[in-house]
Amino acid sequence: MKTTQLNNHEIRFRLSSCPEYGQASFSGIASLGIALVLALNSYDLSGAVLRPAVLAACIAYLVFGLLQLAVMSLIRKDLLRSGELRRSTRRLGYVLLLSLLTANIFVGSAAFQLIKRKKSAAYTLAFYTLLTTLFVFAVSALNVFKPYVANTFLQGMALLLAAAVLQLIALVLVARRADDKLLPKWMWAVAVILLVTSLTGNLFALFLGILLIAKLRDKGYSSGSKLSDVVERLSRSSTSMLGLFFIGFLMSIAVCSYLTFDYGMAIENNYGAILQSPSLAYPLGTDNFGRDLFSRIVFGARISLFVGLLSTLIPVVIGGILGAISGYYGRQTDNIIMRALDILFAIPGILLAIAIIAAFGASTVNLILALSVGAIPTYARTMRANVMLVSTLEYVQAARAFGSGDLAILFKHIVPNSISPMIVKSTLTIGGAVISTSSLSYLGLGVEPHIPEWGNILKVGSAYLETHSFTAIYPGLAIIALVLSFNFLGDGLRDALDPKLD
Repeated sequence: MKTTQLNNHEIRFRLSSCPEYGQASFSGIASLGIALVLALNSYDLSGAVLRPAVLAACIAYLVFGLLQLAVMSLIRKDLLRSGELRRSTRRLGYVLLLSLLTANIFVGSAAFQLIKRKKSAAYTLAFYTLLTTLFVFAVSALNVFKPYVANTFLQGMALLLAAAVLQLIALVLVARRADDKLLPKWMWAVAVILLVTSLTGNLFALFLGILLIAKLRDKGYSSGSKLSDVVERLSRSSTSMLGLFFIGFLMSIAVCSYLTFDYGMAIENNYGAILQSPSLAYPLGTDNFGRDLFSRIVFGARISLFVGLLSTLIPVVIGGILGAISGYYGRQTDNIIMRALDILFAIPGILLAIAIIAAFGASTVNLILALSVGAIPTYARTMRANVMLVSTLEYVQAARAFGSGDLAILFKHIVPNSISPMIVKSTLTIGGAVISTSSLSYLGLGVEPHIPEWGNILKVGSAYLETHSFTAIYPGLAIIALVLSFNFLGDGLRDALDPKLD
């Protein structure tokens, strides 16, 4: 069928129904955007100095961005001609995989999706599992250029390399057998290996191991499994997977940094290396005390993730329980709980956090407490509304008719079916918790000043914006990237958990 025989509606439908086309478009535009940013930073106007490393990165992103757009045009041509991609077009994905050598995650992920015609959720998770370990290994390897490394550096790098080899084998096996309705029994060994490698903080390895175990226990019954369906829908969203990749990358490098990074580089003053520009020894430069910004940002990821996750988990649990009880029992119980939470909700969250920290002092524990208390009412309201809706459904009435107790009905039948909006809301609000953590630390009311945390790093760097802007730009970009990643993941989870989109 020729292109001229298709009307505009058919053209739009073919292009929108092909995930490879959307991923190619997004990755190509993103690569060209990064290339433009690198081009603007490849020449120092104040010192009239050309930065060869930045220029080389700019050229690499530009080349692969243009190649990706060329492949996108071939994908479009194939879709309009026959409705499916040719083998020759898919084989171009192997060429685009070379972009991973330049740390171009956008083109690399699109290329990996282009190679395989039938893609399962297990295949996508296996790819990101290996990619996360490779990125952590590459970033950790930059420590070899530092004046000294951690005592456990070689052991940590060896463990990462071993994990990468095992995950590569798992990727090959999953790519061949993940589509089978009945998985072979030796896939149990693959699942166990993935769970072991997840000890490096690799979230994708953990999720893939759990998914394989669920499919093995269901004996091939995966199409009706809610877990498989949610993961399948989530894996189709390239932006959600990229957001989860950055979160998983930070989680993994935060865990592996205990072995591969030296904490002294982040906290000990080095007056012989004050405000050094980015170099191989100091990839992101140094601050006004000669501390390595690269190490400080890596260690700061621990604090941001820990505080963000914990300050969201606490109100989810407490607010969820209060909202469930309020929505189920109603009447007097509902009035007492919700009116008390209304009083708490009337106080601005950031003001309440500042008051708690001012009263109890600045510390990590007090920061988590301050951020958690103010978020309880919003989660309670969300759970209350869900419980009131689910309580009217027929299966709840049937449970009552069979004589089930209130607690059994509430926590066995109602809460599990009301938790999806809470999960989506929590992923979207973790980003706000990260911003609040950094903001309070920037004001001197959060984490202790001597601890490397992104807000503390940004506060120190803000004094040198005019002369050494990199001291504030890099921690600021880290905060932006993490918040965007949680927002992308939240949007993907919202779509994946919505039964109306099936």
